[in-house]
Amino acid sequence: MFEIIRPGTQFDFVGKRRLWISISAIAILGSIILFFTKGLNYGIDFTGGAEIQVQVPAAWDIGTVRKEMDEGGIKGLKVIQIGEPSAHQFLIKAQGDDKSLNLISRQVGEILGKKLQPGEYEIQRADVVGPAAGASLRTSGFLSMFYALLGILLYVTIRFDLRYSPGAVLALFHDSVITIGVFILTQKQFDLQILAAILALIGYSNNDTIIVYDRVRETLHQQPGVTIEQGVNRAINETLGRTILTALCTFLSVMALWIFGGKVIEDFAFALMVGMVAGTYSSIFIASSFVIYLTHWQEKKAAKMKGQDGKSKRSVTVRPEPKLQS
Repeated sequence: MFEIIRPGTQFDFVGKRRLWISISAIAILGSIILFFTKGLNYGIDFTGGAEIQVQVPAAWDIGTVRKEMDEGGIKGLKVIQIGEPSAHQFLIKAQGDDKSLNLISRQVGEILGKKLQPGEYEIQRADVVGPAAGASLRTSGFLSMFYALLGILLYVTIRFDLRYSPGAVLALFHDSVITIGVFILTQKQFDLQILAAILALIGYSNNDTIIVYDRVRETLHQQPGVTIEQGVNRAINETLGRTILTALCTFLSVMALWIFGGKVIEDFAFALMVGMVAGTYSSIFIASSFVIYLTHWQEKKAAKMKGQDGKSKRSVTVRPEPKLQS
């Protein structure tokens, strides 16, 4: 039987937990600084823009449509093929302000009219998303991430106990922020597709964390004499083969989408790849480390309360009830 990690292997993951947490803290801080200085390159879903659905001849593919629109000066361009390939229908998304949004549809028609004869193309639909609607959608998107993290916090608290839930949520926050930081560095468009990818990553990464947590709890239950460091380290090593194989197979599948999926899902697949690497790292090094810190904190708190109870105890003599004489 093939085993990627030999039984009995004991890598000291928790021994350098301060180093791993420091690296993650620097990455998170850098991403937050970039968010407030450089900022995300928001797509039209979040900034406002126009969506024009067109039908073109069979000789025009998505690359031709994108090239002609780009050469025609359409800003913030994104072209998506919709419907059956035989229909040759494309959705053209373009950024603009309040004054230029209504002109984009006319501009697209003029670009197509220069290359095609009347009747060879058709503008089937033109929709405008205003800047105010885009800003509202952006706020709703970030709130959805917050509610997802809050829901997972409650789930892990009920499923395990309070020692485990903060580490799981911090690991998911770590994955989300680092993925956003990579998008700021690369200045790839951040739109609803990328937001959906981050929400998917929150669920994927939490699954890995739960498996490690379950093995930690099982180890501590079966071997009550081990310390929390030994229990966590043993649990990570015992699930390491499964974690690597799962992450590797999923990563290769998403990489295939990134390479061969085309422009439509390229950024979506890129976000998943970045998040999977960060999620595997956080499940091993971050979430488990916080279980150790919170366990020690609870033990110190319990010992302190026990000591206070011992000092406050005093011998009390209870007088017998007086006997009533008639």
